Amino acid sequence: MSRTYVITGSGSGIGAATAQLLRERGETVIGVDLRGAEIEADLSIPEGRTNAVEQTLELANGKVDAVIACAGIASPAPLTVKVNYFGVTEFLDSLAPTLAMSHAPRAAVVSSMASLQQNSVELVEAMLAGDESAAVKIGTALSEAGPETGYLNYSSSKRALSRWVRRESITPTWAGANIPLNAIAPGTVLSPMTAEMLSTPEGRHMVDGHVPMPLNYHSEPIVLARLLVWLTSEENTHVTGQTIYADGGADASLRGDNIWS
Repeated sequence: MSRTYVITGSGSGIGAATAQLLRERGETVIGVDLRGAEIEADLSIPEGRTNAVEQTLELANGKVDAVIACAGIASPAPLTVKVNYFGVTEFLDSLAPTLAMSHAPRAAVVSSMASLQQNSVELVEAMLAGDESAAVKIGTALSEAGPETGYLNYSSSKRALSRWVRRESITPTWAGANIPLNAIAPGTVLSPMTAEMLSTPEGRHMVDGHVPMPLNYHSEPIVLARLLVWLTSEENTHVTGQTIYADGGADASLRGDNIWS
């Protein structure tokens, strides 16, 4: 019997590759995206998240076995915070009770190597506190200071998301309901999100300076899709709370081996 997967950001990049891989394996996939998906919804706003959840439950006939949240943007603006953090966590929280009814429920999200980069502590704490209005206000101020400072919206959203996964994974809502909850953290992925940055030698030099990838260099979306599919498969019974850096060695290159102190 096939499993029912809900995938946000299914229209492109990692989300599209994951949806295709699962369909090739005979699974049922319900995609969520701004356009071109089974469910068209704007996860940057509360109304859009509520609408997406309602449509998901209707299309799935109340049966969801796994949720994979891939939707995300990298704009140096507060919209990034709304999509990358609140669009993920509220969507997952809303579907958790339905997930818990599956015989093998699973959930995974896409964080980023950027979760290890410089971030705004104030912004991260506002997100973890669930205060979207405060987070947007902080993100707006960062954006107004220029694109370099505005980028903290992205790195902070991914830091907060990885921390949310770690914190929530062991709670009654997730571990208590036998739901492994994990994140993956890609390095540089060849996708529409990175196409412009990687289109020039200067852009590639800048990207590679921040995210060195000695193993196999930049990755195709399918690389991350395979990992997401395993994490949300019935085979994964004990991996939870992890942010798995599928980054070609970027984490090891930048942080070295002293990460347990």
